[in-house]
Amino acid sequence: MPKLIEAGKVYIAESPLYEVTCKDQTYFAYNEKEMDDIKAEIGNQKYTVQRSKGLGENEADMMSLTTMNPATRRLIKVTPDDAEQTSIIFDLLLGDDLEGRKDYISNYGYLYLDAADVS
Repeated sequence: MPKLIEAGKVYIAESPLYEVTCKDQTYFAYNEKEMDDIKAEIGNQKYTVQRSKGLGENEADMMSLTTMNPATRRLIKVTPDDAEQTSIIFDLLLGDDLEGRKDYISNYGYLYLDAADVS
């Protein structure tokens, strides 16, 4: 895999966080800003929101419209710097350095509270 990353051939297919349905129209939001934009566009109309926690929760129709459709999908190119930083974070959060993990969560955990599904 490292050689493929160095050659620029590894991508992450990004799936939407939210599926918003209003009447017969469906919108997809990949982040909070896009969600706010959709709400502004919909205005006071009634709508429903389905939040996706991961690919396993997404329906095949939604995946076909978004993540798998070459015309609309969003791909994130993985760079060597990304791979190195990811490795460092994985080692910190999943490795044996318990004190380092506690320090990291104490110092930076608040940054992830909005993304956490703790309901």
